[in-house]
Amino acid sequence: MILFVGLGKKSEFDLNKLRIVSSKVCQNAVNKKGINSIAFYASDLDMDLVAASRNILEGVIIATYKFDKYKSDKKENEKITKLYIVVPDENINLRSINEAILIASAVNNARNLINEPAEVLTPSVLANLAQNIKGLETKVYNAAQCKDMGMGAFLAVGQGSRHEPQFIHMKYIPQTEKKATIAIVGKGITFDSGGLDIKPPASMLDMKGDMAGAAAVLSIMELLPSIMPQVEVHGIIAACENMPDAASYKPGDVLVAMNGKTIEVDNTDAEGRLTLADALCFAENLKPDVIIDIATLTGACCVALGKIASGLLGNNEDLLKNLKTKASEVGEYLWEMPMFEEYFDDLKSDIADFKNAGSRYGGTSAAALFLNKFVENTPWAHIDIAGTSILNKPLREYTKGPTGVGVRTILNYIKNF
Repeated sequence: MILFVGLGKKSEFDLNKLRIVSSKVCQNAVNKKGINSIAFYASDLDMDLVAASRNILEGVIIATYKFDKYKSDKKENEKITKLYIVVPDENINLRSINEAILIASAVNNARNLINEPAEVLTPSVLANLAQNIKGLETKVYNAAQCKDMGMGAFLAVGQGSRHEPQFIHMKYIPQTEKKATIAIVGKGITFDSGGLDIKPPASMLDMKGDMAGAAAVLSIMELLPSIMPQVEVHGIIAACENMPDAASYKPGDVLVAMNGKTIEVDNTDAEGRLTLADALCFAENLKPDVIIDIATLTGACCVALGKIASGLLGNNEDLLKNLKTKASEVGEYLWEMPMFEEYFDDLKSDIADFKNAGSRYGGTSAAALFLNKFVENTPWAHIDIAGTSILNKPLREYTKGPTGVGVRTILNYIKNF
């Protein structure tokens, strides 16, 4: 069967649209036509054909993702078994092609982690996965060691769970002279019930995915020894569950973070920023040139940007601009949101330095200002993926479900630092 696909106006056609078209072709061929072997004739495309081949591959691999681990009836026929991309010999770059496969596979690995049930992917399992990555130096700190480091905010969130919190620090060291040091921090709440301020049942259904930031960081770190960027990268995850229990932290408690700042607990369901507070302190103590955190942080970001774009905030305009560019190059959308100091007014406390939550208005900006209290001297960016980490219907090259968003953007930033 030969499928002719309209590509729209030539002036508007680019690599991102090529990736999306390729993904839709494969989804249609596999799911509706039962076709398992596909060839793309790309020789006549008026664009860089090496880059075109990469984007076709990424689109196909991401678009045909399925998580059927727990299905008793696995449909093996609903997969691409052969993929051909026809280009002239001089446009074949096997190293570039292999890298595209690795990056798309890293996106899908993050999706696998998010799809795992919370009782399977516990903090200790996440820590074990990190420790088994070859080519990295990895250290996992238990609760006692975190207490010795003064991580009172992180430990409070996890104290109501039967699963002990795990603080994960992965380190990639380049084989050549390094250009810079980058710290990437992922929110690692492996399940979020809301704690004592418990969520409604409908809001709890996707909360096994509250570690989507951690999934992105883990998948990025796993790939670095293969693509060998010339920067030192630290991957940091404060992993725990937020559960209601007699031992749970309570509204009104005052927590002391790693940098000595005191936090009054206004809402136990604003837990992610507490874990990130200590993780960001830890990251800054490593003295990196840049810190990037990625987190399913605020419902307010979902309200503001929906499922289309992730929120972007931070303390350095050059860094934010660079990340927006790197996201655009790989087809991910970042939208910068304000960090006016007035947003922090609702977090003022009568008994502590500040509260962990306040008004329902401007919640994304207030949360970012909270995080900024734990990054004092380093260029820092915060990516809020609360809306984009899990989709309720297909979008661009993504199928319904987890997206692995952020993996490609941050990798593109690291590779081209």
